[in-house]
Amino acid sequence: MFDLPFDRPGRFWRGNLHTHSDQSDGAWPPEKVARHYREAGYDFLALTDHFRAEYGFPLTDTRALRTSDFTTLLGAELHAPITEIGSSWHIVAVGLPLGFRPPVPGESGPELARRARAAGAFIGMAHPAASLLTLADAESLDAAHAIEVYNALAAREDRGDSWHLTDVLLSRGHRLSTYAADDAHFQPQDPPGCAAWVQVRAESLVPEALVSALKAGHYYASTGPELHDVRVDDGWITVRCSPVRKVLITGGTPGLQVVEGKDLSEGTLPVTMFAGGYCRVTVEDASGGRAWTNPIRLEPRAPVSIEA
Repeated sequence: MFDLPFDRPGRFWRGNLHTHSDQSDGAWPPEKVARHYREAGYDFLALTDHFRAEYGFPLTDTRALRTSDFTTLLGAELHAPITEIGSSWHIVAVGLPLGFRPPVPGESGPELARRARAAGAFIGMAHPAASLLTLADAESLDAAHAIEVYNALAAREDRGDSWHLTDVLLSRGHRLSTYAADDAHFQPQDPPGCAAWVQVRAESLVPEALVSALKAGHYYASTGPELHDVRVDDGWITVRCSPVRKVLITGGTPGLQVVEGKDLSEGTLPVTMFAGGYCRVTVEDASGGRAWTNPIRLEPRAPVSIEA
């Protein structure tokens, strides 16, 4: 699992890891996409156009769009046949080098992901629920650093949330971090961009620092609330955040710990001995927006009881 990032050096930088432009099937040119996120208060953006033959295998070069207070990460959404149910893999690769070679005939999704990871990329399973990934599919993608637990574009089809598969993988011992993304294409029928993002803890806005922090799991994901601090101490977990109506702790066993109220900005809950030795924190605000920590490593200990 992952160490909490809140007391690490540096600060949080807001960014989107899964975005498309007119270099593949998006509606806007890269310049307009970057300006949209920069003006919305984002610190960085990964343009991940579909790395397919029909688009000329684009690895969109966004280096010229970087400014002193906004940067871009080079990446792509990689594809290869075939999953158990779907016709193609969807794999987010952020931090790819220019010149990354297109898939060769017969190269599988897991093989392509391994090659991208070896080239230095942060690898994510894109929208598993929308792609109908099975457990066997997910376990075969052994190069993945992370799983896309929320995809705002897929939410319009009621398949935006992929936490069920994620918790099964975590309970089986897979070490995966968890990110949210809007998968924006800016087509007229699509939900607006800037609907889901990550907050990455790093010492600078240098692309290499951001990619390293992503690989280490030093970030949290959100569709609205801010997490200011989360810490585990002597069997209790304390959460400080922007005002929310609910703070939840879940883990590898059915059930949860929850505190609810109006305009909560802090919650302290006991950490029981979740199966698999991990838990995660979710907060939910009054409008239904959520923020999620990465899976938190728990030391083996006896369950903590609550006295009435």
